[in-house]
Amino acid sequence: MRRILIMGATSAIAEATAREFAALGAALFLVGRDSARLSAIADDLRLRGASQVDMQVMDARALDDYPQLVDAASARLGGLDTALIAHGTLTDQAAAQASIALLADEFRVNALSQMALCTVLGNRFEAQGHGCIAVISSVAGDRGRQSNYVYGAAKAAVTAFTSGLRQRLHPKGVVVLTIKPGFVDTPMTAAFRKGPLWATPAQVARAIVRAIQQRRAVLYTPWFWWPIMLIIRHLPEALFRRLRL
Repeated sequence: MRRILIMGATSAIAEATAREFAALGAALFLVGRDSARLSAIADDLRLRGASQVDMQVMDARALDDYPQLVDAASARLGGLDTALIAHGTLTDQAAAQASIALLADEFRVNALSQMALCTVLGNRFEAQGHGCIAVISSVAGDRGRQSNYVYGAAKAAVTAFTSGLRQRLHPKGVVVLTIKPGFVDTPMTAAFRKGPLWATPAQVARAIVRAIQQRRAVLYTPWFWWPIMLIIRHLPEALFRRLRL
């Protein structure tokens, strides 16, 4: 039975992943900002087979509270061996490039807060000699594009950070999984026109659970984003900067 902390538990991908783990009988500790939404999700997960569901209301910006959060999750679940870090915002590029304050806040939510929680979890799992930290980054972090480079830069930071953390913790028996979804049909992307490259939260959730079970290092989901991003990463800069992406 896995004992799992889920940060950003009200996000569509996190909720779908929690449902997958609930069906496997996992014990879950949900964290998010919306108390009513957390309670509704918790009730649903109990009905789906979760062996235990606890919750805590918290803003991801409260970096100093992460040690207490991890302690609370471990105490309530009787230990902790898995974490899914799934919180974040989809940055308004035009607004962020016009406001240093918004730029800084977006980095605090989409990068710094994730790295802070990874640090607390990494130290705990290193000390206990096992554990899995799964972090949702994005294909947007593979190369900066004019349409979302603030968001992409934050995700690039998360990707680089988890790569280094994975290398550090590998000898200690701790898995660090970097999750790179492509386009996912969620409330956060409701205004976007959908196409054949879009996935559902349920599809992404199933891939995340498999990757955690298989102790994977990096997950592109759906799978076809790996060759797509391979091509995009290797486009010559002289060509890439002329593209309208």
